[in-house]
Amino acid sequence: MEYPDQFNQEISKNKAVHVYFSQAIPLITYIDESCLYLKDKKCRICEAVCQNKAIDFKQTAEKAEVKVGAIILSSGIEPFDPTAKDEYGYGTMENVVTSLDFERLLSSTGPYDGEILRPSDKTHPQKIAWVQCVGSRRVTPGENSYCSGVCCTYTQKQVILTKDHNAEAECTIFHNDIRSHGKDFERYFQRAEQLPGVRFIRSYVSIDREIPESRNVVIKYATSDDGVKEEEFDMVVLSVGLNPPADARGLADQFGIELNSHGFSKAIHSNPMKTNRPGIFVSGAFQGPTDIPESVYTASGAGSQCGELLDYRRGKLAKERIYPPERDVSKEEPKIGVFVCHCGANIGSVVNVPSTVEYALSLPNVVYAQEQLFSCATNSAKEITDLAEEKGLNRVVIAACSPRTLEPLFRDTLREAGLNQYYCEMANIREHCSWVHSKQKEEATLKAKDIIRMSVARARYLEPLQEFDLPVDKTALVVGGGIAGMTCALSIANQGHEVHLVEKDKDLGGMARRLHTTIEGMDVCAYLDDVIRAVYNNPLIHVSHEATITKVSGYLGNFTTTVETEGRVKEIKHGASVLAIGADVYEPTEYLYGENDKVFTHIELGEQIAKGEETVINAESLVMIQCVGCRNEDRNYCSRVCCSHAIKNALKLKEINPKMNIYILFRDMRTYGFREDYYREASDKDVKFIRYEPDDKPGVEAAKEGGKEILRVTVPDSILGQRLEIDADVLSLAAAIIPSTSTHEVSGLFKVTLSPDDFFKEAHVKLKPVEFATDGVYLCGTAHYPKHIQETINQAYGAAGRVLTLLSHDTVTASGSVCKVKENDCVSCGACITACTYDAIEFIDTPKGRKAWVNPILCKGDGVCSAKCPTHAIVLKHFTDEALCGQIDAAVTEEEIIQQIDAAVGDA
Repeated sequence: MEYPDQFNQEISKNKAVHVYFSQAIPLITYIDESCLYLKDKKCRICEAVCQNKAIDFKQTAEKAEVKVGAIILSSGIEPFDPTAKDEYGYGTMENVVTSLDFERLLSSTGPYDGEILRPSDKTHPQKIAWVQCVGSRRVTPGENSYCSGVCCTYTQKQVILTKDHNAEAECTIFHNDIRSHGKDFERYFQRAEQLPGVRFIRSYVSIDREIPESRNVVIKYATSDDGVKEEEFDMVVLSVGLNPPADARGLADQFGIELNSHGFSKAIHSNPMKTNRPGIFVSGAFQGPTDIPESVYTASGAGSQCGELLDYRRGKLAKERIYPPERDVSKEEPKIGVFVCHCGANIGSVVNVPSTVEYALSLPNVVYAQEQLFSCATNSAKEITDLAEEKGLNRVVIAACSPRTLEPLFRDTLREAGLNQYYCEMANIREHCSWVHSKQKEEATLKAKDIIRMSVARARYLEPLQEFDLPVDKTALVVGGGIAGMTCALSIANQGHEVHLVEKDKDLGGMARRLHTTIEGMDVCAYLDDVIRAVYNNPLIHVSHEATITKVSGYLGNFTTTVETEGRVKEIKHGASVLAIGADVYEPTEYLYGENDKVFTHIELGEQIAKGEETVINAESLVMIQCVGCRNEDRNYCSRVCCSHAIKNALKLKEINPKMNIYILFRDMRTYGFREDYYREASDKDVKFIRYEPDDKPGVEAAKEGGKEILRVTVPDSILGQRLEIDADVLSLAAAIIPSTSTHEVSGLFKVTLSPDDFFKEAHVKLKPVEFATDGVYLCGTAHYPKHIQETINQAYGAAGRVLTLLSHDTVTASGSVCKVKENDCVSCGACITACTYDAIEFIDTPKGRKAWVNPILCKGDGVCSAKCPTHAIVLKHFTDEALCGQIDAAVTEEEIIQQIDAAVGDA
């Protein structure tokens, strides 16, 4: 397949035609507003040369009327345009680019096929600077006061990728705060920070000038050690923030919804996906700047709320997909087709794909091989289907990426060709080859050939397997009765399904019972009362208090959970499980906590403020210390909510007692999103912010001053270069959010995995943020990771949406790749039963005696039992000994073995 690489340069006079990659279509063209035909009807060259007649200027706009019961607005965001501010030099200095421009430079489908080249002279930049908060966290005209939330981490990603492209590159990041508040983001920041040649400099900057001879860019900045400095860079990347959609106001007017002061959808704090107009919901970044996982689960959550409105129509518009009859090719000689994917430049820029295809054609039983730009694209998948029919293929090897995400797609492609889906084999030449050997192209090509040779050898032994349908129990189990669990349970029940809500405490509400307001001003107590009342009033929700789960068995769509609750034992049969067990608060062992009654945690301080405790609200001086118990060796993560809690408490105290001196000692203020406005408000109200470094933490001691007992807090001031002493009446600690004490027990019962920090680990951080790798088990709330109430509500609805995707079906399909016992070889030793963690194996009586038997419904196909069996009596279908041994034998060719033997004999 050939693509017009020079299309933009040679055909489009005005460079109005662009090539664009999408997951569904590998290369499509789009035409921008600079098109000459659109301007004066004079040019139609692109229409004339298009072989597929895909460009048609005779098309006219059509208006269609669609009747719907609900609407989801997912209009996304726009990147900030730095041309609005001359000070950034964008558009006037050639080597000043935006982060989105740089993203295209890094992309395999970018202007230089993934090479990082300077716009001015197309050379590799050796010294690159990133400037953070461009268009965000600024109150100057044309910019935004809020924090865009994603810029710090995407910059770190770009730095890591830049170093991967060029290990000698020098990367400098100018920033204010590093806001690595997401799950695993702290480790990601440390990974970037620790790379050689990478500097993170805390400073506002001025892009001063361009040097005419070299087109290099000079930046002015200041540090506490050296004062104002100038430094020259080959390239400057502006980390631009996120703006609301360009026509947000028109969209709002059209649908009759309200916007906030920043131009995003105005949030209803008790349900951020709702708008002021019933039946219209928002998801993703139209709520405000957000990251990919949040966008994914808010989309699912908005879908779930639409389901609550439209449940009566569920299934009435669905059409069953019809596949062609399956051909029986089990008796045929293997005829293997190999498709080698470029994956843009992910594989193609490292592995010599044409040479690899040529090599594949030389392998036994390979009758056809070809390269594809993106094998996962819709037209490429269709091409595989068509060629399988045309060439009579009965096995297919896809040499591309990991099977983890795309194997179901390629199996489906075989079904479309009338082949059993288990005749598909994937050779991972991306993660296992090109990505890890990007600097060793010749060796990577040889390794890719080895991997393909092994996959072809395994494909010869593949057998047709049949999957089977299992009935789905329409009931759900939700573990945890906090805001996340109750919200999820209500959404599921409101769509007609019974829900068993299991809570370990006597009362519902979880950690939220200790919170009184949010930083936005929501009355948490009143909200919680409303939710609890809705739960008890819903006839489909059955609540178990003071409950302990003692046993979980079953499989996707058919689980049985044993619960001890209020003096009795009950068995709950359900099709799906949601784990929303919440989190705990770290109990500090530092800063005199527990020793001095003037030391509180932020949650305790909030409770004291709500009670009107005079020793707190009448204090002359109050100090808050952030990051207590986290962002350290024991807990290497950010608790995400603490900075906002500190700001909330400070503003409330200032409202009650404006004369109170409040100091917040912090490392990075992580008031991301619209919470940045409250940070600025606190500063305007004379709340004092003092930064400290982790290797020089604040000190606290009890003291007396003028006959008054105080807490003396010492903290280094990097600007003054000395330690400050603050005499405080009250000290409040930002105690870390830590995993619940029951996390390990629950994870064992439901057979789900934990992250390195012992929070629940989702199946895929971006693609499946509310699902576990264990089928039929979902997660939400702070058990996943610390989050604010609105974020918890979003994720709870997202989990409900995924649960409904399962429960709305009458059946689910179980894998054909399960274990089977060869009775003649089984000696009834029980080793397999001990090894199986899914309780899928038991002894049964047979005419040949007591033998092991595998329940195919419970079997997950992990193969541990097969490895344990001393007599090889258990076979894992799709991973048989013949297939694996064939693959192993192919790892080293016969010629290489002979050469090694000859070399060994020669040495002897």
